[in-house]
Amino acid sequence: MGIPIAPVFEDTLAFDPVTAVIQGRLPIERYLADVHAVFADQAACKQMLAKNPLLYSVTQIEDHDGAGQIHYGLGMLMPGKVGQEYFMTKGHLHAWRPAAEVYIGVRGRGVMLLEDEQSGVCRAAPLEANRTVYVPGHTAHRTINVGDEPLVYWGILSSEAGHDYGAVAARNFRLVVVEKAGKPMVMERSDFLHELEG
Repeated sequence: MGIPIAPVFEDTLAFDPVTAVIQGRLPIERYLADVHAVFADQAACKQMLAKNPLLYSVTQIEDHDGAGQIHYGLGMLMPGKVGQEYFMTKGHLHAWRPAAEVYIGVRGRGVMLLEDEQSGVCRAAPLEANRTVYVPGHTAHRTINVGDEPLVYWGILSSEAGHDYGAVAARNFRLVVVEKAGKPMVMERSDFLHELEG
């Protein structure tokens, strides 16, 4: 005789990989007005603020705290652009800088910007369905949807990591991801701003 499996465990959650809904949990929603400062093209941003579209939602699971525990979240980033820039998250560093994080793509096609706080090196990594992205410690990270459907992904990190949005807000990322000839292109923010001014 085997041991019967209980229908529900305390630490088991049901989720929908299409809608990014976790049963019994409420997502945090971020609209353009909440994150408008991340976009380089502020003129295009001001025009779109009247509509104030939903950019993304994240459902955080932070039930367990303390050494050795983990937190995780299910995110959904909508498709769309502000001017030429694709919809993106605010981006953050971890309050406990050595903490790393793993992102797991569930649905859609995106890019993660990774910027090392110590060296300043910035790079773009694909985040797509069935692909993972490892975010080392001391690395600011931002998710960008470059596809035409919602980008759904998991983020898994130490419960001690915390989030520092202020450091990213103060200086933003060095790189931007914009649409050029119908395809995503990674550019230096300064070069993109120069194009806008020209």
